[in-house]
Amino acid sequence: QVQLVESGGGLVQAGGSLKLSCAASGRTFSSFAMAWFRQAPGLEREFVAAITWNGDSTYYLNAVKGRFTISRDDGKNTVYLQMNSLKTEDTAVYYCAAGRTFAYTNPRALDYWGQGTQVTVSS
Repeated sequence: QVQLVESGGGLVQAGGSLKLSCAASGRTFSSFAMAWFRQAPGLEREFVAAITWNGDSTYYLNAVKGRFTISRDDGKNTVYLQMNSLKTEDTAVYYCAAGRTFAYTNPRALDYWGQGTQVTVSS
């Protein structure tokens, strides 16, 4: 069992930055691929970024490439999402997820989810 707790969300002006953190419980964190998804009101949950279990590869939604960076610190059981040059369309609840899968972009393939953290980008 893995429990995930996100933090770092908030209100920021367009062009600003935020860094989200996702702290995981359990000793098997290093065996999981980790991902970030987001969900805006009235829309489906959307893949944002993922990192493989060993940190060797990262994957991004095209709309965030070059602006967002996913990273992990297995010593702290934490995955991060650094978000720069934020846009109003990045406004959403951001969720952290974990799974032993290569299907990173499919939310059904991820086994564990956090409760989400709100990111609001104002114009």
